[in-house]
Amino acid sequence: MIKDQSIQTFLDQLAGKNSTPGGGSAAAIMGAMGAALISMVCNLTIGKKGHEAVEADMKAALGESEALRAQLTDMIRADVEVFNQVMAAYGMPRDGDEQKAARAGAIQKALRAATDVPLSCARACAAVIDLCKPVAEKGNKNVISDAGVAVLAAQAALRSAALNVYINVPNIRDRAFADSRLGQLEEILKGRDTLTEEIYQIVKSRL
Repeated sequence: MIKDQSIQTFLDQLAGKNSTPGGGSAAAIMGAMGAALISMVCNLTIGKKGHEAVEADMKAALGESEALRAQLTDMIRADVEVFNQVMAAYGMPRDGDEQKAARAGAIQKALRAATDVPLSCARACAAVIDLCKPVAEKGNKNVISDAGVAVLAAQAALRSAALNVYINVPNIRDRAFADSRLGQLEEILKGRDTLTEEIYQIVKSRL
């Protein structure tokens, strides 16, 4: 499992000659890091003197951030799996009409899966961005810069995941499916860059 490897091993694989892990896995791990940093700020706010009034909010945020961290960590593996499915489909034999039809069907199925995985990643990363705002506003000032790092990591992850949707949809023949996924992605992206900057400024104002 990629998530059980050392950071050095993962980076070596990322830099290597194989196509996986690649940008999709990197997007997922960036999003997971953003969620983890939110958890850290929450953990260092809960139970601390002077933060009693926000403890319930921080506990709720912690539950959400940990769920998102687990979801995004699982997507590291999911991205590798769907990419391998695409490559396996393209590698199928195409000697006759029957084989060509089977190959084409497998490619389209794999491309749909390879679109849905980064779309789910993008949705989770957007949720991390949203979660950063209340934590940036109410979290322990001593670690508030980490809320800023969290939102920047989540934004990078969101935009990276979006690229992995954009690269697949042009090759999907089912245009209703493709248009639907692009529409969902645009809704996920809408306003998130503005919100990221807003949260960044909130963090700066509390330093």
